[in-house]
Amino acid sequence: MSILPDIIFDYENAKGFFGPEELVQMEEKVKQKHKMLLDRSGSGSEFLGWIDIPERYDREEFEKIKSAAQKIRKDSDVLVVIGIGGSYLGARAAIEFLQGRYPGYPEVYFAGNNLSSTQILEIKQRLEGRDFSLNVISKSGTTTEPAIAFRFFKRMIQEKYGKAEASGRIYVTTDKNKGALKELAGKEGYTTFVVPDDIGGRYSVLTAVGLLPIAAAGADVDELMAGAALGRNKFMEAGFESNDALQYAAVRNILLEKGKNIEILAGYEPCLHYVAEWWKQLFGESEGKDGKGIFPAAVDLTSDLHSMGQYIQDGQRCIFETVLDLSNTGEEILVGEEEDDLDGLNYLAEKTVDFVNRSAMKGAIKAHVDGGVPNLKVTLAARNERTLGELFYFFESACGVSGYVLGVNPFDQPGVEFYKKNMFTLLGKPEIRQI
Repeated sequence: MSILPDIIFDYENAKGFFGPEELVQMEEKVKQKHKMLLDRSGSGSEFLGWIDIPERYDREEFEKIKSAAQKIRKDSDVLVVIGIGGSYLGARAAIEFLQGRYPGYPEVYFAGNNLSSTQILEIKQRLEGRDFSLNVISKSGTTTEPAIAFRFFKRMIQEKYGKAEASGRIYVTTDKNKGALKELAGKEGYTTFVVPDDIGGRYSVLTAVGLLPIAAAGADVDELMAGAALGRNKFMEAGFESNDALQYAAVRNILLEKGKNIEILAGYEPCLHYVAEWWKQLFGESEGKDGKGIFPAAVDLTSDLHSMGQYIQDGQRCIFETVLDLSNTGEEILVGEEEDDLDGLNYLAEKTVDFVNRSAMKGAIKAHVDGGVPNLKVTLAARNERTLGELFYFFESACGVSGYVLGVNPFDQPGVEFYKKNMFTLLGKPEIRQI
């Protein structure tokens, strides 16, 4: 019996929106950009370390990550991860995708991803009477949101355990050689991990940035990397006809040329919510520049069929939809039978909730396509680390190629500095520093 790959891309429900000759033309563009990416001849080539990391990662640091994760699991009920953007979204996506599979492991709370005092105090309350550790993630150590949160939780952990023991519970992921956080870690004796110079934050989930909290939560990071390696092999070696990442990059750019400039990522399982949040940053920050780019949005279905469903079905036809289909949830809950059948659902008796959910998905896809919304689908074979690792690599590699097709540098983010300059001026910061 043949074994299906962990990730399958399908654009059958988009073929009615463009002609085969358009795909042939885009295929040639995508092949050229694929070669440019692998040759490191395009813009942003100094940030392409993510391409090879599933095969060529630092084995010594990888073992150090697993050792630190084991210590966190042994002495902590909770790990507080402090970071923003690419410094936390990949880890959160992985942990929530795999949630519930590792009872007894530390809970993971995420802080420093906003400027809400309410959230900081809520986490503080949840830490009362519990043992905890900190993992602060920042290349510079001066980014406002995580720096404020780290000041707060560092003081809290030092008050609880004393400075010496607290230092053994603080894990820092930062620049290898320089920066405020690197300097502080050296002074205080914190365990440190490296944010690689050649990998941008939104591509960093398979580095210590993502791997330490993922491992601390109980996930098998060896399997995660194995899945990413499988994705890399497909991306590097497969021809266009069997290269899912290249096909995804091609089809989404054809649809953009057709005026479909908003992509909605739709998941039918709650565990996919933060996968979508990670995806939004990956594509939004990579493609949204120079007045170009496909706007990335996301919905949680079937919940959002009762809110956003009307717009998707009947609003402006500038959108296309990419469905994440988790084909095997591993759960079987039967719908019960009621004697009175007042809600009229006895026709579903003895069917699984998953069957109902998948029927809703198929029905929504057909309705949306009929309503003028092209649909792409990414099928995930299982809810496990290997599948997720391949999914991460699939989106990263497709994003790199797609950005080059658009004619932008998909590995920089110059626009994010503008709001910071305005904020620092309003706060009275004496000197504007690059962060």
